[in-house]
Amino acid sequence: MLSRVADSVYWMARYVERAENVARFIDVNHNLTLGEGTTIAEQWAPLVSITGDDELFVEHYQDASRENVLQFLTFDQRNPNSILSCISFARENARRIRETITALMWQQINEFYLLVNRAARQGLSLAEPNDFCDAVKRASHTLLGITDATMSHGEPWHFKRMGRLMERADKTSRIVDVQYFLLLPSADDVGTTLDVVRWSALLRSASALAMYRREHGRITPNQVANFLILDRHFPRSMRFCLMKAQDSMMQITGSHGGTFSCRSEQHLGRLRTELDYTSIDDIIRQGMHEYIDAFQTRLNEIGNAIHEDFFTLPQGSTDATTAPVQQEA
Repeated sequence: MLSRVADSVYWMARYVERAENVARFIDVNHNLTLGEGTTIAEQWAPLVSITGDDELFVEHYQDASRENVLQFLTFDQRNPNSILSCISFARENARRIRETITALMWQQINEFYLLVNRAARQGLSLAEPNDFCDAVKRASHTLLGITDATMSHGEPWHFKRMGRLMERADKTSRIVDVQYFLLLPSADDVGTTLDVVRWSALLRSASALAMYRREHGRITPNQVANFLILDRHFPRSMRFCLMKAQDSMMQITGSHGGTFSCRSEQHLGRLRTELDYTSIDDIIRQGMHEYIDAFQTRLNEIGNAIHEDFFTLPQGSTDATTAPVQQEA
């Protein structure tokens, strides 16, 4: 398998997942600010912070108003992490590997791209972003279903799954961080009706409310954090993502449990094992924001190692086609 093909498959999946998760950020924040007073209604700046694009935002916008943040995160092509940019990058990567993906996958990616471009031209989504965010999530889910149903589950499929899960683990951690650190700075709010509303919105942003209710019933901050960070069975939890990403890594390298054959596999296995033996009480004692910040740093290190192990050509090798510039979270 050519390194450029693996690179494009991996990043195609990451960009689609990133676009979906930006839509989730917008959706949950919009729901939280509906009908609220000034303090909550002005909480749009943190959405820029968690994507890591503060400096870029300041270059092009004067203030972090609702309209500016929405434009920046949805349709601003100067922002490489906007929904429009992500889907454009995903489509370009897919175009370069059309011989690897299926015709139905290519068709769905094109429809996804046209959906976002049409919304950008019409400009209707900024007034009521919920419908647009729902459409983005449905398009992403449709592509995922088509991929699993029509693409052979060989090396390209595992690179795609690994990319999607690495991105999802990072973005789930950022969603938790927004709620636990940025949107809830005062301990006085804990246990209030507003607190329950916020945590319910957080679960909805990860499509986790129904599964959480079935598992735990009453909504409490620590239980919600435990569910989204450490649950072994929920597909958007950080632990689940790392478990399945490690499974795909082992299928690619041919390693067995407890062994590793490259640096990225070693780092991924180490982080996954730490989650296996971590409790939510350990995380709270360390500090939620501090724990998630360290987790995101570790994920970026794994991403860099994956690039070096699988996508960087050996010295002296040549590859006629290069993929678009890819960007870590």
